[in-house]
Amino acid sequence: MKLAKNIQSIAKEVLAREAEAIQNLVALIDESFENCVETILQAGGRVVVTGIGKSALVGQKIVATLNSTGTPALFMHAADAIHGDLGMIQAGDVVIAISKSGNTPEVKVLLPLLKRAGIILIAMVSNQDSYLARNADFILHAHAPHEADPLNLAPTTSTTVCMALGDALAICLLEARGFTRQDFARNHPGGSLGKKLYLRVSDIYPHNDLPAVPETANLKEVILEISSKRLGATAVLKAEDGTLAGIITDGDLRRMLSQHPDRQLLHLTAHDIMTPSPIGVAPDDYAVNALQIMQARSITQLVVVEGEKLKGFVHLHDLLKEGLI
Repeated sequence: MKLAKNIQSIAKEVLAREAEAIQNLVALIDESFENCVETILQAGGRVVVTGIGKSALVGQKIVATLNSTGTPALFMHAADAIHGDLGMIQAGDVVIAISKSGNTPEVKVLLPLLKRAGIILIAMVSNQDSYLARNADFILHAHAPHEADPLNLAPTTSTTVCMALGDALAICLLEARGFTRQDFARNHPGGSLGKKLYLRVSDIYPHNDLPAVPETANLKEVILEISSKRLGATAVLKAEDGTLAGIITDGDLRRMLSQHPDRQLLHLTAHDIMTPSPIGVAPDDYAVNALQIMQARSITQLVVVEGEKLKGFVHLHDLLKEGLI
């Protein structure tokens, strides 16, 4: 079947319409939106999001965003609500009902029940002259006069607008609560995202061997230590107090072999070969910081130090294994 327009043009028009609809929301953020945020904060309960059809799917995404950013929330399908799920709403909860038309039959049945229970109702609605808008305590105006499809039927622009408005609400609540990176990490303990926020160097280095030689160690001792501990490097310790003096890596050995005649190799010590005062990380540093240092300096291992005391090594492979890369 031949299209009247080429595919790229159709796709660009859809994105342009949806982008324009989101941009138009900016002018609609007013005192009513601010009242919604303050009401949720003061209510002290959860945010219960409800809807039907595509609005229900949007509602589930908004609930997920709220929960992950510090606002307890749950989803209640509008059809199931009038068949028992209404019991999930508790005192102090705020209900957000999503509907483009604001006249959905299931929502119209649900609203009197919510009002009778004294529940605060926020309408996320496009039609401000609708049953939902007229009976809500507050309105989040999700203005979407036209969908992105040529028939103006498929929920496209309207669902995009609601998603964006939900994001704006969640981030305002996040900032008002003083939600931190540490709070975010507690809500996202799984996967690479969570690990970037909570995994520390101290969670990693104790599982590695600790290659170390004194400054007086000869070349053979250095090579055997690096080979046996399999981290591609060894720390070099000061003779007088055992604190960190330097580091010798595989690369240091290769450079040393190319720079010295064979007859001098037997007389070299760890002190002659090492890179003094190596860059390191502290046990309490986040593992992602160690990764950033390695990437910036094109190295594969770092010493872990507490003051001048050697604690261990963290290797690029450790971070790869933890899913940080």
